[in-house]
Amino acid sequence: MFGVRANARVEAGMGVRYRGWMPGRDDRRRGRPAAHELARYEALFAARTRGMKSSAMREMMALTERPDVISLAGGLPDTSTFAPELYAKLMSQVATDSTARALQYGPTEGMAGTIECIVEVMAQEGTSVDPANTIVTTGGQQVIDLVCKALIDPGDVIVAEAPTYPGAVPTFGAYQADVVQIEMDADGMPIDELESVLDRLAREGRRPKFIYTIPNFQNPGGVTMSLPRRRRLVEVARERELLVLEDNPYGLLRYEGEPLPTLYSLDASLGASGGGGDGVSSDLVIYLGTFSKILSPGLRLGWAVAPHAVLEKLNLGKQGADLCCSPMTQLFVSAYFAERTAGGRPAWIAYVEGLRDLYRRRRDVMFEALAEHFGEAASWTRPQGGLFVWATLEGVDTTDLMGRSKGVAFVPGRSAYMDGQSGSSSMRLNFAGVPEEDIREGIKRISAIVERDTALLTGALSRSARAKPSDATGATLGAGDEAENAALAEVLELPRRPEQGSTRAGRER
Repeated sequence: MFGVRANARVEAGMGVRYRGWMPGRDDRRRGRPAAHELARYEALFAARTRGMKSSAMREMMALTERPDVISLAGGLPDTSTFAPELYAKLMSQVATDSTARALQYGPTEGMAGTIECIVEVMAQEGTSVDPANTIVTTGGQQVIDLVCKALIDPGDVIVAEAPTYPGAVPTFGAYQADVVQIEMDADGMPIDELESVLDRLAREGRRPKFIYTIPNFQNPGGVTMSLPRRRRLVEVARERELLVLEDNPYGLLRYEGEPLPTLYSLDASLGASGGGGDGVSSDLVIYLGTFSKILSPGLRLGWAVAPHAVLEKLNLGKQGADLCCSPMTQLFVSAYFAERTAGGRPAWIAYVEGLRDLYRRRRDVMFEALAEHFGEAASWTRPQGGLFVWATLEGVDTTDLMGRSKGVAFVPGRSAYMDGQSGSSSMRLNFAGVPEEDIREGIKRISAIVERDTALLTGALSRSARAKPSDATGATLGAGDEAENAALAEVLELPRRPEQGSTRAGRER
């Protein structure tokens, strides 16, 4: 399903490829510093900055501000679904009841009311947690950073899925981790391959600091880890005393199928001795959650639930990073979770149910558009929930394609791999954040660029064949043909033969 296509052309600065159609001269944001500017400060930079890369997310966020661009790129929910009058009411309530608290510093671990909301969200996923094991963070992204800050020394090993969350790639690089990625299939990370990797690392005297996984509707792959694999992953973690970072932003956004237990709840049920736990405390799983996908990313509120010793280090790391999360947005969340519908149900649950219905329709529209415009020329995953479809166009470099896709944006597959080269023929498409007509038009625009490139390639090969009717004649290309083909080489790579064994069973259309 997730075939890897090696590509000799290293990413060469993804932002440079996009910059030609980002906001132009009237944009107040400065571009990246020139080489002579960097050289002035080179001796001052820490060694770890050499491993820092610009996140694909940074490039994508700039595009969302352009009205002429249909963005299928960022991990954006549709915040236009939140009623303006409710927003105004809740902010007014915070101002009336809690102005001083909203404008003051808060506790590093988070306000008690916010943690109560987190416990309520996790209960909806069938996961009971101890509030004392919880810390509120500045979005889910900060959890990844704090875990790396607490656990990773340069050269330490992290095991992750392939592809993996593009936003984690620069974080892992910034902490100079050695990330070993394991290719997924339709059921998520194959645990037998994980065990083989762990055995190899053990022979080398290297023990991973943690395993990073997104078990539900994986970002960017869209697949869900099966229940047998979840259970076996927890068993492997316990057998080998390994931490697992479970990233679960989309668990409540399921559109079909039965919910599966979180890794946290599976481990908590086993307890310290493996013979039955209290059901609320995990020894080896660090759970990452966020309000970004079920309420609003603008709140910048996420959370971690972790073993107490790990939680203490996360707290210390957060103190040094930002002291605390915004009390203003935390109070907003508490006020929202106190809201009830006319029937007396929690308003936030009704809101999430509405999102499920909306995103399900948009997902199906994207399936239809992909089938209409690509058909057998592409393959794609069929997620049961979440925000993303992972599509593969064999023989097409999607990083180059992105640079030529005027008026539409997506995340090229390379950004989901630590080497910056694998996944070159794949792309992540977000179906949740844009209306149905934009989904259809966006896929149509991508298809039009691919068709144009195919026509260019076919025409160039035809002209080349006419110019060289026989090798025996010694005929050569004329200067005009050479220039034409040289120009073509700047925008298009010839298809490569697929690598053997690069595609696992379970590919879906």
